[in-house]
Order: sequence, then C-alpha cells, then structure tokens
Amino acid sequence: MKEFFKGLKDWCHQKMTPVTNWLRKFFGPLIRWHQRFFRPFYAWIRKTFGPFWHRFQINRWLIALFLSIILVVSVLGTFEAKTTDVSDLKKRLQSTTEIYDVSGNKAGSLSGQKGTYVKFSDISPHAVNAVIATEDRHFYQEHGFSIRGMTRGVLTTIWYRLRGSSVSVGGSTLTQQLVKNAFLSQDQTVTRKARELFLSIQVEKEYSKHDILAMYLNNAYFGHGVWGIQDAAEKYFGVSAANLSVSQSAMLIGMLQSPNGYDPLTYKDAAKQRRDQVLQNMVATKYLTQAQADYNAKLALGATNHEVDNSNYNYPYYFDSVINEAMSKYGLKEQDILDDGYKIYTTLNQKDQTNLQNDYADATLNPIGEGSQAASVVMDAKTGGVRAIIGGRGDHVFRGFNRATQSYRSPGSTIKPIVDYGPSLSRGFSYDSELKNSTMSFGTNGYSPSNYGNYTSEKIPMYKALENSYNIPAVWLLDQMGVNAGYNAAVKAGLPLTKSDKNLALAIGGLKKGVTPLQLTQAYTSFANGGEMSSSHFITKIVDASGKTIAQAKEKHTRLWSKRVANEMTSMMLGVYTHGTGVAADPTGYDVAGKTGTTEVSGTNSTSDNATDSWAIAYTPDVVVTTWTGYDETDASHTISAYLSQTAGPLMKTTLEQVLPNTAQTKFSVKSVRAKLSATEDAASNKKNGIANNISGIGDDIKNGASSAWSNVKDGAKKAWSGIQSLLPQ
Repeated sequence: MKEFFKGLKDWCHQKMTPVTNWLRKFFGPLIRWHQRFFRPFYAWIRKTFGPFWHRFQINRWLIALFLSIILVVSVLGTFEAKTTDVSDLKKRLQSTTEIYDVSGNKAGSLSGQKGTYVKFSDISPHAVNAVIATEDRHFYQEHGFSIRGMTRGVLTTIWYRLRGSSVSVGGSTLTQQLVKNAFLSQDQTVTRKARELFLSIQVEKEYSKHDILAMYLNNAYFGHGVWGIQDAAEKYFGVSAANLSVSQSAMLIGMLQSPNGYDPLTYKDAAKQRRDQVLQNMVATKYLTQAQADYNAKLALGATNHEVDNSNYNYPYYFDSVINEAMSKYGLKEQDILDDGYKIYTTLNQKDQTNLQNDYADATLNPIGEGSQAASVVMDAKTGGVRAIIGGRGDHVFRGFNRATQSYRSPGSTIKPIVDYGPSLSRGFSYDSELKNSTMSFGTNGYSPSNYGNYTSEKIPMYKALENSYNIPAVWLLDQMGVNAGYNAAVKAGLPLTKSDKNLALAIGGLKKGVTPLQLTQAYTSFANGGEMSSSHFITKIVDASGKTIAQAKEKHTRLWSKRVANEMTSMMLGVYTHGTGVAADPTGYDVAGKTGTTEVSGTNSTSDNATDSWAIAYTPDVVVTTWTGYDETDASHTISAYLSQTAGPLMKTTLEQVLPNTAQTKFSVKSVRAKLSATEDAASNKKNGIANNISGIGDDIKNGASSAWSNVKDGAKKAWSGIQSLLPQ
C-alpha cells in the first residue's frame, strides 16, 4: 500500500511539475513585485488588526462563508440543471420554427441561427478530428467541464486584466459552448458560468458524445450568415459535410474562433494561416502525421462563394408580424422563436397574401410613383384574424419598419363613422337627418372647417354628407353631441387618442399621434360585424418542439354599437363606393361598404388638390380591407393628389377584386340608403299612377253610363211616339 501511495505521489508530482513551473514563470515577477512594495503595508495591517482578527476567529468565518457560497451555488446550479429541460435540445436544434396558415397548411419557416441539420455519421471524420484537436482535446474524457481549462481561462483572463486588456479567455469545453449557445447568453459573468457548468453536466448525462459533437457542429457559425457544418461545406466548397477533405475541414474548424476574421473569401492569408495551425493541432493530437499536415498545408484554400439558400421566409411582412406578436403577447424571445423549432399556427390566407405581394410589385398600381409608400391589411371581420398584410414598397428588412402596424398617420375622413356618425345614430339622429353645410365657426377659438373645393350648400341629409366626405356637417354634428361623445367612441374602438385630441378637429381626423392601418381595420370590424369589434391577431396557437401547446389565442369581441346603429351605418356607407368618394375603387361585381379619407397639406404650399395621406377602407360581412398610400415624409414637398384614382384607388380596387372571391361572399343583411330611397320613390310613383288610373276608370264608367242612359231614353221616346201615332186617325 505504501508503494501505491508513493507511486501516486510521484505520478502527481510528475504531472503537476509542468503546471507548477508555468505558474512560477507566469506569476513569479508579479509576486516579487508585490512583496517588495506591499510588505510594509501588510506589516501595518497585522499590527493594527491582528489582535482583533485572532480574537474573533475571522479565518473560520471566512472559511464558513466560502463553503456556504459553494453550497448555495451547488444547490442553485443543481436546481437549474434539473428544472431546465435538456431532453428536447436535439429536437430544437434539428427543427426549424414553422408557420402554418388558417387551414393548417405549412406556409414557411423561420431559419434563424440554423442551417441544414445532418447526423454525426454524415459529418466528415476529418472535421470531427479537427474540432477536437482545436477546441477541446480532452472531450472524450470529460464529463461536460474541464477544471484544467477553467483554471487556465480564469488565470489568463486575470493576467490580461492586470495588463489593462479587456480580453477574456475561455476555458469552456465543447459541451459548455453548446449549452451557452443553446440556453444562455454570451455575458461573461460568474452566474452565467455557474449555470453553464451544471447544465453541461446534465447534457452529458442525456446525450452521447457523438450526439453532442453533431449538435455543436450543426449549431456553429461560419460567417456570411451560414450556420452549421453542412451549409458551410456547401457555401465555401460546394460539397456536403460528409465529403470534406482534411484541408477543407481544417479551414472550416479554424473559422470557429473568428468567423469574420478568418473569412476565406475576404481574408485569404489569415484563413490559410489559421488552417495550417489547425493542421498542426491535429498533428499534436496524433490525428495526422507531420508529413500529412505538411502536404495539406501546401494545398490552396480552394474556397469560393457558392449560393446557399435554405430560407422559407415566404411572406416577410406577415412573418415579421407573427414574430412581433409572439414576443409582445406571449413573452417569447426573438432568438427562441427563430431557433427552438416551434410550430406557430396563424390566421394567414396564403392566396390573399400572395396576391398582395404581387400587387405591390406591380408599378401600374402605384400612380403616385417612385419613392412613395403604401400599406395594406386584410382582416377577417368575424374573428379579427389578419388574413394578409403588407408594410411597405421596396426591399424588405427583417423585422424592419412595418407601415401597416407601426406607422401612425392622420386618418382623415375615415375616422368620421367612428367619432361622428356612429355616435350620432346612437343619440337619436338618423341617416336622413338634415345637417348644416354652410360656412361657420365653432367654439371660442373660431374653428372654421371647410369642404373640398370650399363647397357649401343648404342643409343636406347625413348619408350624402358621409358619401361625399363633407367636413362641415361632420364638425357640426360632433359639436352638437359634444366632443366627449366622439372621443370616447374612438378610445373604445382602440384608437390611440390623447387628451390633446379632445377638440373639434377630431371630427375630421385631426389627431396629434395618428393611427395605424391595422388599428383602423380593427375598428371597422364593428360595422361589418353587427356592432361588435373583433380584436386583431395573427397567431392562433404555438406548439413547442416537444409537441406541447404553450399558447392558445382566444377571440375577443367588444360591442361598440347596437346592431341597429351598425346596420344603419352600413346602409349609409354602401353608397361611398357607388355614389361617393370611393367610386374609383369600386370592385366590379361586388357590393362593399366603407369610407375613404385624405389628409390635406397645411401651410403656404397647400392647395385643395394636394394631400399627404390617402386612405380607402372597405368591408363586407366577411372581411375588412384597408389601403393607405403616401410618403413617409409629411412635409409640403412630399404631397400626393387628393383624388383616389391617382393614389390608393387602383391598388384598393385590385385588392378587393382578388380578396372578395376568396371569401364566403356573405350578402349584406341591409340595403343601401339609396336603394331604400329608390324603392320608396318607386312605391310612391306606383301609388300615384294607381290613383290616376282609378280616377280615370271612374270617369270612363260615368261617361259610359251616361251614354247608355241617353240611348235608353231615346229608345223609350221612339216607342212612346209610335204608340201615340197608332191612336191617331190615318
């Protein structure tokens, strides 16, 4: 037994001697400098605090504190490892997040930091050997962490800090790097390192070494937006991961330390030097002979740019909106959404979305011209589910500015049904109520609205004021009800008004902040849906990689109007696209109700024919469609026509003629005001004609009766005279 312990002692001494010598060499100068300059200070400390230190046994308290910290860290680390589900890590890395449409059909996927996943057996053994030789030589002997590596990393980092450098040297194993990328942040903190340590142990218990290597290489970044060894092999060499040569494998693995710094397409010399270093690492770990390494070092890099596209981000603005809702409504993080293999079920209608995307690529549907912008929303009126959405013209930027959901613009006259006409019908007015339409001023500040072209008239019925989008009747109506009536209706409809909007300018869309196309579309579902507003949403359900449903949407409806008011509003708005301002966008063969709106330019350069915003909103019982056009800038040098035919009209008309055939085509339960008035006029005309015909018939009867009576008298007289003549002598 003594010989065993002696042998063990000698072995330990032999193994630790290089480490001890390195420590002496590394820290020797620092220790000597420290002793020279701080010895007097330490003597003063011992003299001043020594008695106190011994009296209260501070050493023991410090030891107890240190052990307590270790205990707490161990308990928390174990709890972290046991409560974090690592069993689905492989599924998460293998699976991409997929988006499904309203019918449950796959619409696309979110690739995120993922490439094409391949099994361990489909990865070249040269790449496996290179990554072990370079990143973690003791990978097969470790249990998820390396005390030697962690110690080296800590000491080296301290040395750099003392020299004024911010460089942090890692001592993580391959398993720790995998855990960091899959579960944790990149922060260099003690807490993160502790969590990383315990999670790595748990991952090692769950998966084989080959599984861990495959997950690591499939989750690694290789520059130029390429993730995973398979896509990297195709990107730089045009081969599969299974067919990578020694030289190719060494170059790719060398990139892991700095994908941009060792980019073989940009920095060829640096990439070659790094490749040669990896080859020497493989020699040191006996994966290659020196002769083999020298042979491969003489080879050219051979890296060229190959096209790699595994993206299925088919509907950019819609998918952006899905990600935003998953984050804001369901608390998911962007990186988790992109990387964790969720199945997200949505209200997307692929046909509507495809048509919209094609329409936005059609220059003939943009009469404003180059530089202008637009946004469109198609929403299910009954559920509030967004069927299609486009947030702008031109190149799409991932999760960039979406004008349909993020651009707050003045709604112009599209707000009138919400703040003027709807509330007025709830307060005793009707579609044929006579409204003032002459020049007038309101309030103490003399607010004086005007109609387009300064048109005025005698009193007009409400439905005509709405159809022609006159401003004066709308302001007069809000003034009669009180501003609070319109303000409260708008807030209840979900429009983001502020207290500064409590004035008569609200009647014609004069808002401080404005509204988004999505918000207006949602508000108009109240008219299409019998007075109930359907809350807008994109997601119906989210399922994680293990098949567990983690989010389930619930439809929400808010009653804004009574059914009578909603129906009467629809009766009036049915005339907008047939007799009013929406004629230029009237869809052929379909009946729609809705409203248009423009925002006139203010200032010295303004005229009655220029505007900054053009809106068109139309709906049926099935769907609400909104189109906005204009410029992002709202100054006088970026103006558009005030005519719908020269702005949103062509796009809106085309959109409606594509969307409406793709719905249930439910008929309106009410007729337009004009149809009802026409029917009333026809009935009155028929009644008038009936009375005239009756009078005429009576006259004819009297005339015919008189003629018959005279004929009878004549016949009787003739007979009487004949009788008298027979009595007289011949």
